[in-house]
Amino acid sequence: MNKPTNFHTAASQLEFETRAFIGGNYVDAASGKTFDSINPATGKVITSIAACDNEDIDRAVATARTAFDAGSWAHMSPADRKSVLLKWADLMQQNSEELALLEVLESGKPISDARAEDIPGMIDTLRWHAEATDKIYDQITPAPHDVVSMYVREPIGVVGAVIPWNFPLFVAMWKLGPALAGGNSVIMKPDEHTSLSMIRIAEMAAEAGLPEGVLNVVPGLGHEAGKAIGLHNDIDCVSFTGSGEVGRYFLEYASKSNMKRIVLECGGKSPAVFMEDADVSKAVENIAAGILFCQGENCSAGSRLIVHESRKDELLEALKPEFESWTVGDPLNEDTRIGAMISERHLGKVTGLIEKGQSEGANVLMGGNQIHKDSGGYYVEATIFDGVTNDMTIAREEIFGPVLSVITFQDEQEAVQIANDTNFGLAASLYTENLSTAHRVAKAIRAGTVSVNCYGEGDFGVPFGGYKESGFGGKDNGLAAHDQYTEQKAIWIQL
Repeated sequence: MNKPTNFHTAASQLEFETRAFIGGNYVDAASGKTFDSINPATGKVITSIAACDNEDIDRAVATARTAFDAGSWAHMSPADRKSVLLKWADLMQQNSEELALLEVLESGKPISDARAEDIPGMIDTLRWHAEATDKIYDQITPAPHDVVSMYVREPIGVVGAVIPWNFPLFVAMWKLGPALAGGNSVIMKPDEHTSLSMIRIAEMAAEAGLPEGVLNVVPGLGHEAGKAIGLHNDIDCVSFTGSGEVGRYFLEYASKSNMKRIVLECGGKSPAVFMEDADVSKAVENIAAGILFCQGENCSAGSRLIVHESRKDELLEALKPEFESWTVGDPLNEDTRIGAMISERHLGKVTGLIEKGQSEGANVLMGGNQIHKDSGGYYVEATIFDGVTNDMTIAREEIFGPVLSVITFQDEQEAVQIANDTNFGLAASLYTENLSTAHRVAKAIRAGTVSVNCYGEGDFGVPFGGYKESGFGGKDNGLAAHDQYTEQKAIWIQL
């Protein structure tokens, strides 16, 4: 019988690759500059990573364009591309414990989440898109008898992907899976807080047989490497997941450069609507998971609990012990369910918004404090605010922390009005025992994903993206994700 893993020991034995991956090789940043990667659980430096800038982006784009034009990947048969991607997934599976540890050290999320959710989800996502590679068909369109009319897909070219720190590999594969399956070359910029796991899997991609220059990983700061990707005239598409503020920059960058295609997923302020007839026992675990999973650092977190006024007290009494069961602590301990906030700066944002909620008149029902200060890490208690109105700051802004705002309603119309009274529209959840209510309210809520009597985002086969300021230009996941990384061409042949 295998001994259980001591994750602290395993983490201390890791060796870090910290250089950029360009043209099939690890290289230092052209400037020689680096930035520090900080462990959120301790506040200590893990290592220093290559800080790429314009010159490195130019190098990466040049090698990506050369690879694309040469056709080493773009012209490879779909079946052969699929084989390479599946081999890459197998290599990541074989090294899954190492990848989970890298994610935990940099992101502060619990090791249990990384091992059970993030890394398996990332691998399954790649396999799903790999299997789709040779199963997406072009079309013969209706035409006169003396004409052949075709509508075909072609890879868009060089894709820039800029990804967030909360799900460094999972969200990366939302981009890489369909982009690479379609035959494109990719410039990947991981977030500066969480670069190590992405740098590591680039080597595995090369080992799996991905040709040189097809995948390039350029760690760096957003205002340098990210901006350079957005403004580059030889990048054909940029897919970005992150804040709305930065997403707007990419639209601006596209307008100032080559009008490249832009795909954005920019967060949310998702409602969890608890109707008068809902079952508390079915809802409690899902409501808690919706806001506490990944420390609440989740774009689709159910941060607004919109509950019928007659059921609020009952629901909150059931929620409090459930929240208390979510242990906050060292991410490398297997019993930890809430880890550390990503950075000291983000910790300050979360605690500042908690203070703002109190100053605006909301009541802290439980939590609300920074804890484990002696660790040097950035920890916040699971927090519930009662007495919230939807015009308060904590109900409007994306806190990105384990903070739930409770808002009451009197009837279905008001519940829908409150749910939709937000600039965002990424996700929502609805709790009811009435089938007609479920259909009616799910249709009325303006969000890209609505889960009924559960908290969920679907899976890698279901398109994911939002309404309003939550999304722009396309979807992640599902076959729909392949559309944004291809051009569709009509070919008209006179016989």
